[in-house]
Amino acid sequence: MAAAASSSCSSSIANNRSVHHRPRGIFKHNHQPIISVPLRHQQSSSTSLSVQLQPPEESGFGILWKRKEDEKGRLGSLAAVRQLTGSLTTAEGLRFGIVVARFNEIVTKPLLEGALDTFKKYLVKEEDIDVVWVPGSFEIGLVAEKLGKSRKYQAILCIGAVIRGDTSHYDAVANSAASGVLSAGLNSGVPCIFGVLTCDDMEQALNRAGGKSGNKD
Repeated sequence: MAAAASSSCSSSIANNRSVHHRPRGIFKHNHQPIISVPLRHQQSSSTSLSVQLQPPEESGFGILWKRKEDEKGRLGSLAAVRQLTGSLTTAEGLRFGIVVARFNEIVTKPLLEGALDTFKKYLVKEEDIDVVWVPGSFEIGLVAEKLGKSRKYQAILCIGAVIRGDTSHYDAVANSAASGVLSAGLNSGVPCIFGVLTCDDMEQALNRAGGKSGNKD
């Protein structure tokens, strides 16, 4: 008898008929969210199962199961979801701040030049860019946060270079620089871009500052 009931339920879903399940002893629910769950069947490469919570007539809530064919595969429903993506074609009229570390200037200066060239390609005027130099990468986060909170800039670019040495000083500075830039963006509400190189030696840094690997800021 249990096998017959199971077969009947499977047949109902396969024929796109609604099957109601009314568990008892569950809190009342007045909303009707829908959840799509991908399923696999032998006759169809990909299907989805819609689950709709129904308001109860008594206590508990009802769950409506309804089979839906996914025409575009497992990710077919993605096309119906609103997506937000950035696409910058021109930055004319926007203002930007750049925080640059003096330490390892042989690396940070080419990175700054590369950043300025990129801004120019996107029609950012020189007068709309402010460059602030700080002693090292450790201080970048503090100044970036100050610039962000001034509300004068649409974004802050943070440029620095931390090169591994013989002690653990590298780890302290690299971690502090990363967390500092992150905190600057979170606390100011202005995007703070992490352009700090963390390299094992000077050769790696130079290769990433306009050398063999291009400009990596």
